[in-house]
Amino acid sequence: MNSGPLIVQSDKTLLLEVDHPDAQACRIAIAPFAELERSPEHVHTYRLTPLGLWNARAAGHDAEGVVDALIKFSRYPVPHALLVDVAETMDRYGRLQLANHPTHGLVLRALDRMVLIEVAKSKKLAGMLGAKIDDDTLVVHPSERGRLKQALLKLGWPAEDLAGYVDGEAHQIDLAEAGKDGRPAWTLRSYQREAVDTFWAGGSGVVVLPCGAGKTLVGAAAMAEAKATTLILVTNTVAGRQWKRELVARTSLTEEEIGEYSGERKEIRPVTIATYQVLTARRGGAFTHLDLFNARDWGLVIYDEVHLLPAPIFRFTADLQARRRLGLTATLVREDGREGDVFSLIGPKRYDAPWKDIEAQGWIAPAECTEVRVTLTDAERMAYAVAEPEERYRVAATARTKLPVVRRLVERHHGDQVLVIGAYIEQLHQLGEFLDAPIVQGSTTNKERERLFDAFRSGEVSTLVISKVGNFSIDLPEAAVAIQVSGTFGSRQEEAQRLGRVLRPKSDGRQAHFYTVVSRDTIDTEYAAHRQRFLAEQGYAYTIVDADDVLGPPLPSTD
Repeated sequence: MNSGPLIVQSDKTLLLEVDHPDAQACRIAIAPFAELERSPEHVHTYRLTPLGLWNARAAGHDAEGVVDALIKFSRYPVPHALLVDVAETMDRYGRLQLANHPTHGLVLRALDRMVLIEVAKSKKLAGMLGAKIDDDTLVVHPSERGRLKQALLKLGWPAEDLAGYVDGEAHQIDLAEAGKDGRPAWTLRSYQREAVDTFWAGGSGVVVLPCGAGKTLVGAAAMAEAKATTLILVTNTVAGRQWKRELVARTSLTEEEIGEYSGERKEIRPVTIATYQVLTARRGGAFTHLDLFNARDWGLVIYDEVHLLPAPIFRFTADLQARRRLGLTATLVREDGREGDVFSLIGPKRYDAPWKDIEAQGWIAPAECTEVRVTLTDAERMAYAVAEPEERYRVAATARTKLPVVRRLVERHHGDQVLVIGAYIEQLHQLGEFLDAPIVQGSTTNKERERLFDAFRSGEVSTLVISKVGNFSIDLPEAAVAIQVSGTFGSRQEEAQRLGRVLRPKSDGRQAHFYTVVSRDTIDTEYAAHRQRFLAEQGYAYTIVDADDVLGPPLPSTD
């Protein structure tokens, strides 16, 4: 490793090594502004980026706290120049502000006149800025609000958006905490209330909470604050219907007030739940359903699983800057590097609760994470060796050698509800046949999905093989074991979402189990290490075991 505290990369990223006996305290201190890169043994490497520092600044963290954490936890003495650079980077946030002028409307206002002069000369802002009001203020056309924030972020001067929001069309929405239709009374958990309050104070932005921690209730509470028509964007129809059931149960809303805008229905009501898939569907080269954004005077737009936000929605979101926007996710990481677009167009991270903190409070189940490494047969190794580079992950991830390991894990957890999750359809069908278990995949109809999910919830089906459709937005609280056999290469957010499927607290308090079955000496192992980074940052440790330790006595042949 490096002989000093950091490696400077070309994109202004810093890799900082930390070494501290209390790893969890270290993670809690550093997570607000840095992302875990590597976690071998006791020495951890964190990635510091300007965006991470600006997210921390927007969430209320100051440079002094960040500097103190770096000094306390760094493996090596931190150069003074680095500490100065961190403080100055954080100080860039908010030196430009978007605000409402009493006579000129939307304006870009500078707390540092030289910065305004600098950015106004940039070709990247051509056409976005209007007349000069005074030496510190320029007019901005309202339609450029989102694009301007994107451009300023790329220039290294993230603007603080203080321009406010239109109220939208009023619609009465209240939380039904006293109970509704015979249901027991309930109340928002302390972290849920804190998340809502922090979001509302900031105006727009992202709330990051673990799967199973009640992000839907945070959305419902934000709706009760707004008391306005609300557009909710979700990943699929099943997720949308789960949102509807929860809103009917937990708020004053009735079924008639909530519309579904999906491939099956096109209802626009005071609260409308739409799928990303429908909104991004093209007809004749045009996104014909994006007019939904203009169908009503929305007071609030909620983006469920905001880390998956499709590019066309990014573009259209730039025109929604006058609406309050709430992004909900368990993992604010994107493998395409577009976290900056989420920051600019939805808003900065407003609230982020460490997973282990929520677990310690008993709101999510404790989980044991295990990586099981299998050794490929000679035939499988040859197939891997001669495969084209772009095919090698598929060959390694779908090796039939994994099948008996998966079956033995299912047998080990007899009596538990088990999800077997993979990315390749042929492999899923092999597993379904091998385990005599039903399969849920992209082509499974919504009606059939809901039937199988209901059977799983009731215990009629104890093992369910599921494709990437299970990565997010499905509510299966009874699931206690997840076995992952293949994934989307090295996706960190996918790993976290899959663990999230088993984190709902169990009625008897038992532990959840998350297994990843990987092929030794292949890229499958490398991707697994990358996938685990986010969860390692949250304090989850993976135990690595050999397939032989799982299998024990030989199982029947898979042929």
